[in-house]
Amino acid sequence: MTSVAYRGTLCEPECVRAAINDPYQTFGQGYGLQRRPDSRIQALISSALGDATTVVNVGAGTGSYEPVDRRVLAVEPSVTMLAQRPPDAAPAVRATAEAIPLADKAVDVGLAILTVHHWVDAEKGLDELVRVSRRQVVLTWDPAMMSRSFWLISEYLPEIGRREAGAAALGAVTAGLSRHHGEVEVRPVPVPADCTDSFLAAHWRRPHAYLDPAVRAAASGIAALPPEVVGAAMQHLTSDLADGRWQQRHHDLLEREDLDLGYRLVIT
Repeated sequence: MTSVAYRGTLCEPECVRAAINDPYQTFGQGYGLQRRPDSRIQALISSALGDATTVVNVGAGTGSYEPVDRRVLAVEPSVTMLAQRPPDAAPAVRATAEAIPLADKAVDVGLAILTVHHWVDAEKGLDELVRVSRRQVVLTWDPAMMSRSFWLISEYLPEIGRREAGAAALGAVTAGLSRHHGEVEVRPVPVPADCTDSFLAAHWRRPHAYLDPAVRAAASGIAALPPEVVGAAMQHLTSDLADGRWQQRHHDLLEREDLDLGYRLVIT
């Protein structure tokens, strides 16, 4: 039972559609507009891919950071995300990370970009990623470091830190891949001050951006919280920006061109 390659129109058996949960129906609208790949992060991912010619992008979403100079198959369970993939994006199948519809070692690299924490069973998904690819490249983050170093969490939304403390992030990824490969390489991914991709910490030097509901909706760490919690935090941030308290506390950030907030590429 397999999905048909997705290009503009979803075509798959009804039983497949019913079997896959789609959490992005509630907060994934407009994702393709907000989550535009940043060229500097793209370059780091491209370097990690090395000389790979075939790639499976698991948890592919709307297609951010998919290489255009290699053969790519996208794997994505969410119809909401699939519908936002551009017409010229790589072919995609609707499937989960825990059941990738590829043969063993079918591709050079298994790619997973800020997605493992959304998988139902991260350990099984990572096992599958290793099964279908000869090497793996995973972009994830260190929740403890981000909670300490990112002002939005430490000062306004500590609920993100508490919620994501047990997320399948850096520790789970390195452990999961190390089971198969032994040593893995971990590279830092600094966030540019003018980052074009609206992931959670992208606007660390542009605090007003978080007052935009569309920006918050594209960052699952915020979007998954109760609206009343986020609303109170945004009122607090609005007040701090209006009277200059945020600028006073974070004047040093205004001189930075990039910042290490805990994002990491794990490479086998």
